[in-house]
Amino acid sequence: MTGVGNVPVLSVRDVAVVRQGRELIADISVDVAAGEQWALLGPNGAGKSTLLALSGARLHPTRGTVHVLGHRLGRVDMRALRTHIGHVDPRSRIEPSLGVRDVVLTGLLAAADLPKRWQPSEADLQRTDELIGSLGLAARVDSPWAVLSQGERGRALIARALVVEPHLLLLDEPTTGLDLAAREILLDVLMDLRTLRPDLASVLVTHHLEELPASTTHALVLSEGRVMASGSVDDVLDSDTVSRAFGHPVRIERNNGRWSATSAARIH
Repeated sequence: MTGVGNVPVLSVRDVAVVRQGRELIADISVDVAAGEQWALLGPNGAGKSTLLALSGARLHPTRGTVHVLGHRLGRVDMRALRTHIGHVDPRSRIEPSLGVRDVVLTGLLAAADLPKRWQPSEADLQRTDELIGSLGLAARVDSPWAVLSQGERGRALIARALVVEPHLLLLDEPTTGLDLAAREILLDVLMDLRTLRPDLASVLVTHHLEELPASTTHALVLSEGRVMASGSVDDVLDSDTVSRAFGHPVRIERNNGRWSATSAARIH
């Protein structure tokens, strides 16, 4: 169940989501192609989580259309579709006693634990161990989730998302709770994905420009549920756009491929 040919990995057209008479997002349109790495930015309440839920086939639009991997939401088995989408969320519930290998295997089932009678295939096990090794977790393969550091958990969640060999990877504030070193290690991993999986499309949600990998190719900035700007990252992430979206004057700079933001307001 995947998109084919030149069909976008994700296509959102004139979408709105309405809850209790309130538009959480409205007039949203965006196409994400294979190999593109998108940043989804905006202040709290801008609609980032809602758009990510649509992208992950976890929510239906009230108006408009959403195609994920070539399949239109509302005309496809959403649960089956989700098994072909990688999702990284540091707030995911994971059974604390599971070792790293089993945590990664839960990604095949989109579950917090493994069913007692379920057995992975040899191919599943091989792919799991290859991912664990490539993400630097081979020495922790049997370590329980409960004793892993936040950085190790972050890398395990990326392996868990990749084990289904997705065409779309969604990252919901993946550096939440990480210290500086762990954050940089995780961002290096995301950069390496560009080489390891050049066809993989991704959407990363964050509040902080410093948490974007240098490999980011596109950006969509939301404000009050609507698109403030969308397109090539070099065209979108500028001081004016980000200042208007967050309602505060900031200065955006990019050095060695990474972004930083500082307040441009004068303090008296």
